[in-house]
Amino acid sequence: MGRIAGRFTRVEPRRRAREFVLGLLSDLPRKNCWTLAEHAGDATPYGLQHLLSRAKWDADEVRDDLRSFAIEQLHDEEAALAVDEMRLATLVRVAGRRWTVEETFQAAKGLAGLDEHQVRRWTSWHRWVTLAMLAHGFLAAASAHERDHHPAPGELILLTCNEIQHPFVALTTTARPAAHHHGWSVWRRRHQARSRACHYQRQAAHQRRRS
Repeated sequence: MGRIAGRFTRVEPRRRAREFVLGLLSDLPRKNCWTLAEHAGDATPYGLQHLLSRAKWDADEVRDDLRSFAIEQLHDEEAALAVDEMRLATLVRVAGRRWTVEETFQAAKGLAGLDEHQVRRWTSWHRWVTLAMLAHGFLAAASAHERDHHPAPGELILLTCNEIQHPFVALTTTARPAAHHHGWSVWRRRHQARSRACHYQRQAAHQRRRS
């Protein structure tokens, strides 16, 4: 959040934006201003609604900061974020060649509430999408950094955005030590790797029988 802090002229909207992004990164089953406000400890959703509709900050500047962050962290000059205003359709391209547009779009919807907005005005929608992509950009950059600097051993799947979100949520909401959450992450990734290997073996056996 320090990267975009200067885009907010006052402390209050800056704090609200941080709460908003942390809520989007949480494991809430549904994400809207009501649930995000409750997650932040607010008594009403009015503060977050004000952030989306009337607070003074420029979503386009935050989007540009996000694009620069993606280029730096993903080491890809083609990294971009594009929001298509036609029929409020969203086209997301955060990781350039590293991930496809469709995969990134689906991941942003599932992990950061990209499509769970309940707003009626362009400004509120545009700001929601920008902050959702900021949340997903954090997960994508953290995942890429871990894969580049700490490659997974053969018995584990690669560290995904979804797996990054698990320990992040746990570390910000529980008092258990980081080693506990890391151990569960390793267990899940090993289990998923074994399941994938078994699936590929069954596919190969099926193909051999057909041929």
